[in-house]
Amino acid sequence: MRVLLVPNPINERSTSAAREVAAWLSAHGREAVLVSGDAEACGLPLSGVSRSEIGQPELAVALGGDGTILKAVHILAGADVPILGVNLGRLGFLSGAEEPALIDALETALAGEARVERRATLQARVDVGGREAGHYHALNEIFVGRGGGARVVQLQVRVNDVLLWDFACDGVIVATPTGSTAYALSAGGPIVSPEVRGIVLVPVAPHTLESRPIVLGPSDRVDITCPNPARADACITVDGDQVPCRRALDSVSIWAGEYDVKLLKPDGKSFAEVLADKFLGE
Repeated sequence: MRVLLVPNPINERSTSAAREVAAWLSAHGREAVLVSGDAEACGLPLSGVSRSEIGQPELAVALGGDGTILKAVHILAGADVPILGVNLGRLGFLSGAEEPALIDALETALAGEARVERRATLQARVDVGGREAGHYHALNEIFVGRGGGARVVQLQVRVNDVLLWDFACDGVIVATPTGSTAYALSAGGPIVSPEVRGIVLVPVAPHTLESRPIVLGPSDRVDITCPNPARADACITVDGDQVPCRRALDSVSIWAGEYDVKLLKPDGKSFAEVLADKFLGE
């Protein structure tokens, strides 16, 4: 059986851990695979495959911080594969294990004994020039707002075709409960338990006194447009990665994703325990 390893190639601890895990898997009758570029960075060129050749591994192991888990989610692209995050980064809020317990956590995950957290996702359709220009999925958030320019953008935000906001701003974050502890939190949004099925809407630096973060229902739909051509230089960013924006956006439509992401928690910690440990601890 295959196990997908997803390292952070610029983190030496991560690449070293990938070699350790690959050797352990081989000794226990399983095949480690990595995306080709990651395999080269880890010194495991024979384990490298293209994304189209990954297939359906029994497990994905993300060796790094939360960003590495997001990377694993996007490599899997909706495949129903559980992800074990091992924290080798700074925060590791999404991780299910710390570095000293790496092999123990791996054994627990492969034995099917780890607790599974199902995390909701978002999907977005981007229209440019009167036609669909892209379709995207996110575990954390989708941000619509100014890219590299210094000028604010003007956005209209509708929820289920009802105009909610119309203001100049840096942008708007549309987040999952998982993403509520990421960019949305930094922008003043609420922390939402991943057990809640909903969509978090957070304005970023709005030029108004009349806006507040809002938690929407799981069946709601958010549509964002740029009504003012002079302030329409908005781009879309998906889980921290900006999508190239060569032309002005017509609209971005965002709604609940059709699949969940399964995060494994061998340490058994609840959301409240992780929150207290990572954000509120001394």
